[in-house]
Amino acid sequence: MGAPPTTNTGHPRRWTILAVLIVSLVVVVLDNTVLNVALRVISDPHHGLGASQSDLEWAINSYTLVFAGLLFTWGVLGDRFGRRKILLLGMVLFGLSSLASAYAQSPGQLIIARSLMGIGGAAILPATLSIISNVFDPRERARAIGIWAGSVGLGVAIGPVLGGVLLEHFWWGSVFLINVPILVFGIIAVTMLVPESRNPQPGRIDVAGVLLSIVGLVLLVYGIINGGDHGFQHPQAWGTLLGAAAVLVAFVLVERRLTFPSLDVKLFSNPRFSGAVASVGLVFFAGMGTLFFIAFYLQLVRGYSPLETGVLMTPFAAAQLVFAPRSAALVRRYGPKAVGAGGMALVTVSLIGFVGVGQTTAIWLVGVLFFLEGAGMALVMPPATESIMSTLPREKAGVGSAVGNTIRQVGGALGVAILGSILSAVYRGRMDGHLAGLPAGVRETARESVSGTYAVAGQLGPQGRSLISAGNDAFIAAMHWAAAGSVLVGLLGIVVVLGWVPRRAATVHAPEPDAAESLAEEQLELAEA
Repeated sequence: MGAPPTTNTGHPRRWTILAVLIVSLVVVVLDNTVLNVALRVISDPHHGLGASQSDLEWAINSYTLVFAGLLFTWGVLGDRFGRRKILLLGMVLFGLSSLASAYAQSPGQLIIARSLMGIGGAAILPATLSIISNVFDPRERARAIGIWAGSVGLGVAIGPVLGGVLLEHFWWGSVFLINVPILVFGIIAVTMLVPESRNPQPGRIDVAGVLLSIVGLVLLVYGIINGGDHGFQHPQAWGTLLGAAAVLVAFVLVERRLTFPSLDVKLFSNPRFSGAVASVGLVFFAGMGTLFFIAFYLQLVRGYSPLETGVLMTPFAAAQLVFAPRSAALVRRYGPKAVGAGGMALVTVSLIGFVGVGQTTAIWLVGVLFFLEGAGMALVMPPATESIMSTLPREKAGVGSAVGNTIRQVGGALGVAILGSILSAVYRGRMDGHLAGLPAGVRETARESVSGTYAVAGQLGPQGRSLISAGNDAFIAAMHWAAAGSVLVGLLGIVVVLGWVPRRAATVHAPEPDAAESLAEEQLELAEA
């Protein structure tokens, strides 16, 4: 007698496996949030590496560049050779490069170590989500993805606070060493508990597609970063972006002609898929660009320590922990269009609030804005991720995960680069009239950024107070312009969700009895193995 239609095809240990995968994910999130509060210490020539503003940007961007460029490739390799193998490989690489980052002796060494961390992180992130899609029944998948997304909030909450504590008691490199014990535990747990899964019929490997995706994504992210550093009017920036566009167009043309493409580009004609992908990119553009400059606002303009800054950013993480696991239930009740548009609206409202933040704004109000932004992103991300993953069959879960995470990284990089270039341009323009009396050797340093202004002011003694006041005023004005730009992106995101995302969630049907029984038997065999 066949299994009833309501048979759950999920792995018997699926919830334990989810907990293990969350540990793997938290390490990646933790590292990036910790680095945000450590930037000022790393720039200190006595207690850090004496990193310049450009060095600090590349310490962040070298990771982003490699991470975004390889996400899609690791997803394809995981589907073909085994997701658990790729996850373990990524965790080992991430741990070794964390050690290298902690003991870097120069900004250049830190940048190289961070790029190696990007290789490991790019293997970890899509593997965790694709394994979730394979060990959970489609009817439980949305809830599992909501919990997975909520764990991002856990990393965001723990990272700044833990980083602040470490920076107050140890040297700057300690913020990278916290990854190591977590990874050791994670590697043991993954080896013991997580089953292997792969595409049973992968076909021939799409070498051309993989190579074109790496080249195109690396050029795209590099062009974005370069434009943010030097302005998009420079040939190196727009030329690289044009080259990226040409390579990615070639990738699309190649994929359309293949029998076994790495990515079926026809998926983008599906509103559920394309609307979800666009909403992910837009919300991260608006959200990540804002969080980047708010860290400088809190530590420099408001004078909070790294630990205090971490505590002040916890409302963002708390909102993610509260709302992301509940997003699946909200989608079932109200539909992805309503939930996604509501989340985008909350993010946009928080960004409007940041336009009004000044030097004396009540700090509790800043905390409320963080909470609204975190809640909005928590309502956008899980439904969008579920829409992307549900469009693809289980055997292509790695590709689906990689597409969503690649768009997220590109959107975040664009946000930091474009909003950062707006911030820099306005800041430099506002500071020009206050630097005439400074020696030529330090004038450009003070003009470059608010952290540079503070460094120069510290060398001037009492005379530096007026320079700090001018720098604060210029930074607040620049922050308002950048926040206004993010508001426009948030409004565009609302339009995209309302126009493209379906009103109702996809209907999940129970598997056919024979198929359910066969899959359950396979998973039990994996569990016993």
